[in-house]
Amino acid sequence: MKWKKVSPELNSFLDERMASFSADRRPMFGASTYFVNGNMFVGIHEDRLILRLSEADRRDILSLYNDVTPFEPMEGRVMKEYVTLPQAVYSQPDVLGKWLEHSYQYALSLSPKARPARRSKS
Repeated sequence: MKWKKVSPELNSFLDERMASFSADRRPMFGASTYFVNGNMFVGIHEDRLILRLSEADRRDILSLYNDVTPFEPMEGRVMKEYVTLPQAVYSQPDVLGKWLEHSYQYALSLSPKARPARRSKS
C-alpha cells in the first residue's frame, strides 16, 4: 500500500496550531503527530488531519460535516476513535480550534500510557 507523502506545509500548519497545547510532538511516517499522557490525539495522514474524539464528539462532527470521515488508514481497518478532517474543514480556524480542543481534552481523560523502554545498544 502506498500513501501520499505529507507536505511540509501541512506539517508546519499543524505544528503552528499545536504551539499553545502542552503536548509531545513525535514524527510518525514523516508527519507531525501529537500525544498527551502517551495518548495520540492529533496527527496527519496524507492530506488530512486526523483527530481522536469521544464517541459523542465523533457523532457530532460526522453529522455536521459531510467530508469528515472515520479514519481508515487501510481498507477495512477503521481506527474506531479517529476521524479525518479534510482541508475544507481544518482551514476554518474557529472550527479547527474547537475540535483540537475536544480531541486534546478527550486524550487527557484517557489513562496515561507509558512509553516503551528503549533497548540499550550493547
